[in-house]
Amino acid sequence: MNDISQDSQGNSHALLIQAMAESAKIVETTLEQILPTPHGLHARVHEAMRYATFAGGKRLRPFLVLHSAAMFEVDRAHAARTAAAIEVLHTYSLVHDDLPCMDDDDLRRGRLTTHKAFDEATAVLAGDALLTIAFEILADPATHPSAEVRLKLIARLAEAAGSNGMIGGQMIDMQAPGHAFGAEDIMLLQRLKTGQLFEFSCEAGPILGQASDADSDRLRLYARDMGLVFQITDDLLDVTSTAEKTGKAVGKDKNQGKATLVSVRGADGARAEAEKLARRAAETLSTYGPSAAPLRELPMFLLDRES
Repeated sequence: MNDISQDSQGNSHALLIQAMAESAKIVETTLEQILPTPHGLHARVHEAMRYATFAGGKRLRPFLVLHSAAMFEVDRAHAARTAAAIEVLHTYSLVHDDLPCMDDDDLRRGRLTTHKAFDEATAVLAGDALLTIAFEILADPATHPSAEVRLKLIARLAEAAGSNGMIGGQMIDMQAPGHAFGAEDIMLLQRLKTGQLFEFSCEAGPILGQASDADSDRLRLYARDMGLVFQITDDLLDVTSTAEKTGKAVGKDKNQGKATLVSVRGADGARAEAEKLARRAAETLSTYGPSAAPLRELPMFLLDRES
């Protein structure tokens, strides 16, 4: 029975990996068309934008956009542009997170961070430009013919990325070394810093498909649990993995005194919490049938990831 279960899980994971690769290809093709090609006296900022964006990575947020949109039969081109918007905004956050004034990282996705490959000032400007172009993409009628839908996307992304979302989470994270945060504080930090962009990515589907508020609520709940699974497993990798596998420095959370569920509950306790959240996330989408299969499989896949 265990062998059959493991084989089934392996097949599910293989199908999910294939789906993620296909999603990555779709969004990278879209990004290639959207991002400015280097030109003029300001070409260097374009080069830095492209360097940061085309550095590889899982393209997880675009995957969430594309598959949440597929659940509501959204036009693939509209979903792809929305996926591109969240990916460039996410990339901006990484460029800025890596700066010496933030996490001071030298490696990102297995190669030099943007400020190391260029310089700090160029990295700041490239991040600013990536943030800005995300909203330019969403405002374009090519993203959706309905101005109301485009405004909803813009408003929700601004909320997710702003001071009560990702930036608020980063602020808490920067203050963490000087505070004795408990598990609930850490989960709030992670729900803001990482989870808010996941929430946008999952809610983008029902927004683009002009679905009900109930659909948006279910996708949001799914994203909250899935986002925490992602962050907990990321924190576990920081403790158990290597820079060669993850493509970035490891052990830095402990060295910097950062608060994580791993530091509070230990590796076993954190993993148990991740497993509980993964099961709950999958169950949240059980009413949607086969169309939600990739999203239901994702939290379980994250439990086994190595990078």
